[in-house]
Amino acid sequence: MYTEEHLFSIALRECINIGDINFHKIIRGFGSAQNAWKASSKELQKITGIGRKIISDIGNEKHLKFAEKEIAFCQNNNIQINLRHFDQLPFLLKECEDAPAILYQKGKINQKLQPLSIVGTRKITSYGKNFIETFFENTKKHKFISISGLALGTDKEVHAESIRQKIPTIAVLAHGFHTLYPSGHKTLSEKILSENGALFTEFNSSKKPDRENFIQRNRIIAGISPSTLVVETAFGGGSISTATFANNYNREVFALPGKVTDKFSQGCNHLIFQNKAIAISTVKDLINQIGFNSPKEKTEELFPYSDTTIQLSENQESIHKFITSYPQISLDDLAEKIEQPTHKILTTILELELLGKVKSLSGRQFVSI
Repeated sequence: MYTEEHLFSIALRECINIGDINFHKIIRGFGSAQNAWKASSKELQKITGIGRKIISDIGNEKHLKFAEKEIAFCQNNNIQINLRHFDQLPFLLKECEDAPAILYQKGKINQKLQPLSIVGTRKITSYGKNFIETFFENTKKHKFISISGLALGTDKEVHAESIRQKIPTIAVLAHGFHTLYPSGHKTLSEKILSENGALFTEFNSSKKPDRENFIQRNRIIAGISPSTLVVETAFGGGSISTATFANNYNREVFALPGKVTDKFSQGCNHLIFQNKAIAISTVKDLINQIGFNSPKEKTEELFPYSDTTIQLSENQESIHKFITSYPQISLDDLAEKIEQPTHKILTTILELELLGKVKSLSGRQFVSI
C-alpha cells in the first residue's frame, strides 16, 4: 500500500542536488518527506550542511507529477516501494550512511536468511565457474540467500547456480523496472522471482542502465551482506568497486586467488596482497569463515590441504628466509638486503602468500607464517 509519504519521498529524491545522504539529513530534520516538501526555504536552510543550492528544487511541481506517475507504474507492475526512513531496507543495508533513500522491489524475500554477496568478472573462466559450482554444491544444505547483479558472466552463474540448488537469490539492478539489462536475462529474472527470490533497484522508471549506475549499484550489493565473495576480476574491474564499498562498510571480503599470470585473477590477488580481502583457500574454510554452520556431510575442499612439503623456487626460498629471519621486515629493507627491485619482490611475496608461507601487514611489512 502506498501513502502520501511515498509520493513526497519520490518527489524529494527526484530533486536536483538531493542524493541519498542529503535526503536522509532532511528527513532527520523534518521527520518526513512531506513535512520537508512543505517547509519554507528559511526552515530548510537551518539543517547543517543544507544550503540554498541543495534546496532550490524542493517544491517543484513537476517532481510531484513524476512521483504520481511512478506510483501508478509501481501499482500496475507489483513493485514494492521501500523507504529508508520507514526502516524498510532489507538485511544490513540500512546501516550504510549512503544507503538508498528509496529501494524498489519485485518479489518477496525471507529476511531470516543470511545474505551473501557474490560478484566477479563478466568474462568468467572455467576456473571461476568451477568454484561457483563447488561452492553452491557444498552450501545447498545451509539457509542463506545469494546476492549478485544479474550481469553477464559471474553474476549469471551465481543466480543460475542458486536456482539449481534451490537457494533463493536476489538480483540488484542498475536501472529502473521499465527495462531489463541485459535483455537476454529476462527468463533468468523471472525464474529468480518464481523461486522465492527478488529483484531490487534504487532507480526509478526514468533511469536507463547508464554506465555510472553500475558502480552506484555495487554499493548496495556490498552493503546488504556481512560478507562479499569476489570470484574473478581483472585490475580495475567493477568487482573492485564492490570490494571497496564492502571494506568501507566494515564488511568481510573474500577473494579467490589464482595464478599471477591470469588476467582475471590479478584483481583478486591484488585485493589479497593489499589486505583488502581474505584469500579463499578451501570451500570448507570459507563456509566456516562466513558463519555458516558446518553440515554433517563432509565438505569437499577446492584446494585440499596436503602434508606434502611445498618445494619453493630459489628466489622464493631466498625471500622467505629473509622474512623469517627479520619479522615485520619492510619492503624497502627487504629490497636493500636481497638487492632486487621492489616490483619483482612483490610478485614473489604474493606467490608466497598464496602458498601460505607469508602474511602481509599494514605499512608493507611482512611476516613468515
